[in-house]
Amino acid sequence: MSNIAGKAYAMNVVTPIRWQTLWLNKAYFLGVKYFPEKLNGLITLSLIHYARWVIVGRKQFPHVSNEQPRETLKYNYMLFFSNFNGSWDQYVDSFTFAIPAGLDLFWKWNVRYSKSVTLTPFHRYIQHNQLETLHYYNAYPLASSNDVKSAQHVREQLLAFNAQVNEGSDQEFQRRYNALLRALQHDLGAMYPTPIISMSAYQVEKRQRWHHGQLDQENSHAQRQR
Repeated sequence: MSNIAGKAYAMNVVTPIRWQTLWLNKAYFLGVKYFPEKLNGLITLSLIHYARWVIVGRKQFPHVSNEQPRETLKYNYMLFFSNFNGSWDQYVDSFTFAIPAGLDLFWKWNVRYSKSVTLTPFHRYIQHNQLETLHYYNAYPLASSNDVKSAQHVREQLLAFNAQVNEGSDQEFQRRYNALLRALQHDLGAMYPTPIISMSAYQVEKRQRWHHGQLDQENSHAQRQR
């Protein structure tokens, strides 16, 4: 899938907003800017690399040339972009469980929004408005967001250790080095591809296993015939 790069999934959702209620959406976003604790549930989700909401007015879309036909749009649009680890279902469900009230405020005035609870209508709403990511580049495809945080922590601790490496005896160096290794054990995990990142990937793998199984059966049957 073009949405996927290694362990990460790129989601782009574009939803229409009635022009009469655009100011309400902007007021909610402004409120979150000054009261970020309203998104504490979202910030604690370690699977998220990045998430952003953008509102584009119906008269704000770029007109890049005179040859481009001018559009008269009925709606404004809210663009939601996010990169995350795990499956599509895990991510959408995590959003619902972490900030259900926040989601309802952000999307409340969007056309045909079904509320974040119950899950099935919300899933359908996101699926209907999601756009395929045709090109998705990830600099660290095998790194989850936690892997990146761990790498940052290891780097900081190594730099601090290196600044003190010339101080003390050899025995003191060994003691400090062993203490550093013990302290960084949780940050030194290896990075591997995730086995399943979406239901579509699971179906592909399932078909491949079935195909290989059929080939093995045919080969075994041919050998017995000989």
